[in-house]
Amino acid sequence: MMASRRAVTPGASLSSRTLVGALLVTLGTALGGVIGWMGLLSVSMARRVVTPAGRAPDTTIVQVDPAAQTITLSRTPDTELPGRYGLFTTGTASYVKLGSVLSEDSATVTRKLLTHIPADATLAPAAAFSGWYYDDPTQLHLPYTAELIGGPLGPCPAWLFPAEADTGTWVIQVHGRGTTRAECLRAVPVFHAAGITSLVVSYRNDGEGPRSRSGTYALGATEWRDVDAAVEFARRHGAERVVLMGWSMGGAIALQAELNSPHRDLIAGVVLDSPVIDWRIVLGYQAALLKVPTPVTKLSIAALGAEWATPVTGTGAPIPFERLDVVARAGELRHPILILHSDDDGFVPSDASHDLVLARPDLVELEVFEVARHTKLWNYDEQRWSTRITAWLRAHHLAPADSAAGA
Repeated sequence: MMASRRAVTPGASLSSRTLVGALLVTLGTALGGVIGWMGLLSVSMARRVVTPAGRAPDTTIVQVDPAAQTITLSRTPDTELPGRYGLFTTGTASYVKLGSVLSEDSATVTRKLLTHIPADATLAPAAAFSGWYYDDPTQLHLPYTAELIGGPLGPCPAWLFPAEADTGTWVIQVHGRGTTRAECLRAVPVFHAAGITSLVVSYRNDGEGPRSRSGTYALGATEWRDVDAAVEFARRHGAERVVLMGWSMGGAIALQAELNSPHRDLIAGVVLDSPVIDWRIVLGYQAALLKVPTPVTKLSIAALGAEWATPVTGTGAPIPFERLDVVARAGELRHPILILHSDDDGFVPSDASHDLVLARPDLVELEVFEVARHTKLWNYDEQRWSTRITAWLRAHHLAPADSAAGA
């Protein structure tokens, strides 16, 4: 028996075609919306990467005890760290120094205050935990002068801490993204004890140096020129050898100076703390932490590197990620490099630091920390940090054999 066929009327056929067409239009609109949403999110992420921004609160002040001189903070991977730190606040004080952890529970951490807080002090709850510790050069109790370095875009303020006896070796300190040169003050005593003059510099768009036309970061691609001006400044003032030291994005800047500077003959070595060595790894890692979809991250990186996208990303020029990938350019490195990086950095993963050692074991040494987090290695274990740098300086004849690690 033949199966019966359902009759299809012309009207039904038209209705089906209309339904299918409507579904396709709806799907296309939805897909366009998704693509549009991804595009907007990608542009937003791209702009966030290159736009200088203030320090965002990342912890809460739960209680201050002026009698005991203690402060209780909400517990985070940073606020629970051992060591000495700083806290950016608002109210009676804008910045306070923190000592060791006295007690903790699942939600809070109580630390010793190393900055005196009076009984009538008021501090707003929102605060930002910091590895700076020193926030002013006078706190080092070392002679220094304020300098202006003539960069390509204009004068860049700097602090110059002369060595007690001129050895001809200088270190140029380069701070990271979203901070200022005060971030580098922790390292000055270490180099001073090693007989090395310290020049702590600013650069374009960091809030102290000159502003570029776009006002945005180039992630090291242009900022290195301001550091190169500092190298030339050091040469004019008697430097015979220069060590570059970079923190986080300052590491990316220092490495670009090492690779591109016309004064490479003066550079004798590079020290890096929690450095950015390949921005694509860093951006992918941070996006994953924020649960940004992978396609959005890829679009953001593509947009930052594309000429056509500069009007919307605000970069003024494409970010040359290939040139900023120092692992890929490892063969161009000329000078010894010491990297200090925590494997649980939490912001800039240490993968590229390990990769650079594998690429150039003849030049690159890596001191691996754990627990210390991002740019807080000095705070976490000052003795180990200082001793490692001093030993490296001696090994490369950049410090006298009898120099001591900074206190």
